[in-house]
Amino acid sequence: MTIPQGRVRRTAPLAALSARAAGGGVVEVLRRRLKGQRGASLEFHVRNAERYADVLSRSKGVLMKVGQILSFVDTSAVIEGPYGEVYRTALASLQADAEPMEPVLVAAVIESELGRPPEELFAELTLEPMAAASIGQVHTARLHDGTEVAVKVQYPGVADAISDDLANTELLFTFVKIVKGVVPQYRNFDVRAVADEIAERIGEEVDYGTELANQMEFAEHYRGHPFARVPEVFPELSSERVLTMEMVHGRRWTAIGEVDQKLRDRWGEAINRFFFGSIARFGVFNADPHPGNYLFHDDGTVTFLDFGCVKRLTPATKRGFFDFHSAAMDNDAERLLAVWIEHGFASSESPPPADKVLAWCRQNFAAYVQPQPFTFTPGFVSELLGHMARMDKDVMRHATVPRDFVFTNRIFFGLYSILGALRATADWTAIFREDLTGEATTELGRLEADFFAAKSDA
Repeated sequence: MTIPQGRVRRTAPLAALSARAAGGGVVEVLRRRLKGQRGASLEFHVRNAERYADVLSRSKGVLMKVGQILSFVDTSAVIEGPYGEVYRTALASLQADAEPMEPVLVAAVIESELGRPPEELFAELTLEPMAAASIGQVHTARLHDGTEVAVKVQYPGVADAISDDLANTELLFTFVKIVKGVVPQYRNFDVRAVADEIAERIGEEVDYGTELANQMEFAEHYRGHPFARVPEVFPELSSERVLTMEMVHGRRWTAIGEVDQKLRDRWGEAINRFFFGSIARFGVFNADPHPGNYLFHDDGTVTFLDFGCVKRLTPATKRGFFDFHSAAMDNDAERLLAVWIEHGFASSESPPPADKVLAWCRQNFAAYVQPQPFTFTPGFVSELLGHMARMDKDVMRHATVPRDFVFTNRIFFGLYSILGALRATADWTAIFREDLTGEATTELGRLEADFFAAKSDA
């Protein structure tokens, strides 16, 4: 397996593809208009999407990671006509297993990182991976005491490739050109703060030592929790390039099938509570809501995987996160605008119209301001993401995304898409307000409140 390295080598294929897509798009639009039709043809978008997926899959770094994020977000209301599904389907191939390492290479990486050959460290180790993704692949193993574990091994060279990506400003701006070409509504945003935040988070993700520390922190918070599980890790069998954790068996995202809706509702509430509750209680959240990072269990619990990308909020940012949402839910335009200005979404010298900010935000939080209980659906999420992209021009020209809030936006894109696919129903307004009032309103809320009360008393 060869991972393209070097700034020019990793930028060139994407830059060429972007230019080819842009040029092809112009030609196609002209051709269609001559025939009295608008927009590029479906065939053009199919070819274009497949080319992007191919280039991103061969990048094995930041680009593939971004492609995976885009692949599970329903953008059909954002990208014109039927073309959103074309891009999503093509990029979905990035969620499938990537090309695996040769077994001898897996063994060599483990020995190099942990100082001993795999046969000494593990009673059993399956050198064929059970899963593979953008940064590494996962193998099943058994410790000498019989404990079943999962061993994540990083692709050799991927850290250098990602370091190149993160240092390569040309790569970022090339990708932004692609986003602008496909979703032109984003063209007015300054991406520098966003780029810095993404670089910092993904830079941490390369180091499995950081992921180890993150997962240990979450495991401590949620050990024994009634519906959220975090696998235990084994520091003595982990390093910067190898991570060993408890093996957990459960349904993958692709295997939830025709599960009873009541169970799907419970899973949805559990995932929602994990993300917002982690912010409220600990000022921290797992910022990689990829559907492959969950295991679903028939008792209604959910196991959360992959803590390489974690965002920590300052007390002020955490307060702003909840003030922002509660002002919109309370229909308070002036308070909402004040929160926007305080936390850097807009400036006091040139603020956007308060009523238009409120209208846009309430639409974004539609699941929390609609009559409850409310059911997420794929169609609702698609329309919602379309609305988020179509910000009112009077708001857009005055607004930006503060660096500390970049990954909170990623939660909404990912979380909403997952809740929509589950068609999860709950009183989302009451559940969200629990984090402000501390008063449980559902069965899971009461179970969680009792758990953390007992934990604080211990």
